[in-house]
Amino acid sequence: MTTESAAKSLGDLPQQTCQVFAAHDFYVTIGVNQGEGLGLPDDICAGDIYLLDSGAIPLRLVLGRDAGGQCVGPGSQIGTAGDRVDLVTRYRMMSPLGENVELLLLRAGSGGLCMLPLSPLDARSEYTLVAVEPAPEAVLLADLMCVSFARGTMITLGDGRQHPIEALRPGDMVLTRDRGRQPVRWVGRATLRAVGAFAPVVIGKGVLGNAGDLVVSQHHRIFLYQRQRLPGLETSELLVQAKHLVDGDAVWQREGGFVDYFSLVFDHHEIIYAEGIPVESLMVNEATVTRLPPALAAEVQARFPGLSQVQHFGTEAGRQFLDQIGPDALRPGAVRSRDRRDQE
Repeated sequence: MTTESAAKSLGDLPQQTCQVFAAHDFYVTIGVNQGEGLGLPDDICAGDIYLLDSGAIPLRLVLGRDAGGQCVGPGSQIGTAGDRVDLVTRYRMMSPLGENVELLLLRAGSGGLCMLPLSPLDARSEYTLVAVEPAPEAVLLADLMCVSFARGTMITLGDGRQHPIEALRPGDMVLTRDRGRQPVRWVGRATLRAVGAFAPVVIGKGVLGNAGDLVVSQHHRIFLYQRQRLPGLETSELLVQAKHLVDGDAVWQREGGFVDYFSLVFDHHEIIYAEGIPVESLMVNEATVTRLPPALAAEVQARFPGLSQVQHFGTEAGRQFLDQIGPDALRPGAVRSRDRRDQE
């Protein structure tokens, strides 16, 4: 189901929730607009450096749906129920470590301007405004994060055979790292425009020992096992978001066109094998489901009422930690893939 077709049926779907900040809580510390909060595109200046106020409190924005589009739903901490919610623009920022962070500037009726980070913001870090980009077209705010595989990803079945993810059906037995053969309970699908936060990450063939290019959403976590526990980590098992592995060479972000995303749900949060390497399944709980594409979220909530899965393995490793230990610690035997991509 495409985002556009999903939007047509949203009147009957459960409300979605996301966390936002008041735009004035993200203010300029150095630059032309020093002291001013994040504003409209005509009022901001590229190169200004922003900081999230240390006292900023994330606000719950409940999203409803009416004939006019997205609106504020009951229970929101910003705006008034029924107020229209508009996507104003998208800002691209750069952290001191060189990591790109995208923000959506929203207008929530009487609640005024607010911002929705598409990646976590560190209140202790300053961010440089790099670019102003149009707001995503025909995209609902609940589309902001999906943990999914792209069409064509080969999944290892319980008997060792490889099977394309789009051909999986509920009941099919898939090989898991911790529980052996487990039945798929649900397969979700969404088609999104592959731009910004929705553009997939491509892990080139062989980079992590993968049999083919592994194409996943930016927030999808890859399971990495270290023979020796690295300093600063509680375990030798790491979960790393695909976007943190991007180096522009062996691992890159692919923008343009559309991408078909597929999500797999099991009775438990599992580590499964995609293109022969371990990755996570969709973890079903309130925090993840409310940030799925709305068609996926509605179906998961309907099929798994009250289900709250927990992560029972691994330590999350962020980009800063990965930069400290270097790529060789994570990708032994990594291959360079730029030449191959240039030939495609």
